[in-house]
Amino acid sequence: MTIAYLPGPPDDVPPYEPWAGEPEVLAEAAEAGRRAATWIRSLPAPPVPSPVGTWLTRTLPDAVEAAMGSLDPAQCDRRGPDGRLIEGTGGVDAGTVSTLAIVPCVLSDADWLTPDQHIRLLAVASVTTGIARLLADDPGTAILHGLLARMCATLDHAARTD
Repeated sequence: MTIAYLPGPPDDVPPYEPWAGEPEVLAEAAEAGRRAATWIRSLPAPPVPSPVGTWLTRTLPDAVEAAMGSLDPAQCDRRGPDGRLIEGTGGVDAGTVSTLAIVPCVLSDADWLTPDQHIRLLAVASVTTGIARLLADDPGTAILHGLLARMCATLDHAARTD
């Protein structure tokens, strides 16, 4: 049996340098995720306990909170040592993205929620996924030009408590 080790990063790759204001922006994003998760958990329960009701009160808010709390601009799109494109994740793992992606399918079974709540849940899932993709695609623009902050404001608006 032969063991072949993958090559490590080349020596000429510069270490990641955080963008100006990055810690503050990421802290605000994590806080926006916590607020959105709190709103989701506050939604009315189904009249009869159901798997969808449990998913909406546990799995979805946990995914939103995890995604917004794990954002990482260093995990952006880049070229590997062999020149191939490596698609970044913005710090959000595939399982969390998958959970957010099935929100439109799950909502059809959440008939106890109002249409407004459905739309707002879709917005929360979409904005959360979009923020991670934005950081993966262009972290500098997202952070330095306020795009991430604006998307967090959209998340806050969708998850507002009325």
